[in-house]
Amino acid sequence: MTHKTHRAFGCYGIATINQRLIVIRKNAGPYIHRFDLPGGSLDGPEPLEHDVLREFNEETGLTATIDRQLGATSFVYPWQYEHWTINQHICVFYMLTVTGGQLVKTVPQFIGQDSLGAQSVPLGKLSWDNASPLVMFAKDFLQSGQADLTTKTFREWTVLKEASAL
Repeated sequence: MTHKTHRAFGCYGIATINQRLIVIRKNAGPYIHRFDLPGGSLDGPEPLEHDVLREFNEETGLTATIDRQLGATSFVYPWQYEHWTINQHICVFYMLTVTGGQLVKTVPQFIGQDSLGAQSVPLGKLSWDNASPLVMFAKDFLQSGQADLTTKTFREWTVLKEASAL
């Protein structure tokens, strides 16, 4: 069987409030009904640094500054989407410091918005059952201080049918 690979690219922010990771509740795509990191696709010829700060603000209500770019990696897994059978999610990760705003539980919905809103979650409550690979990368980074930027390939990926994990 020939696999057709869909590639998604985005910039994602890792930030905490009181030792709790700031996450969004995903409402579309392969991470639907899971916690995900705030971030996403570029808006035109936008600099990566601008993208991560814009997306972080749109999806969380918070403003932030970039501490540093951690690097890029990708997550590869089976996903039946349109005519594709594999997804390769290419991610650039940034460590952020929150500088203002208020964490919003709901965000304005528009075409392309795949966040229902944000919350902060203790690291111990994040698992493969309720979070995206991006969140699990962030959890590992925050706990170990090391950014493992090797591509992760999954033989299976479950797209959740309901939001019971959140």
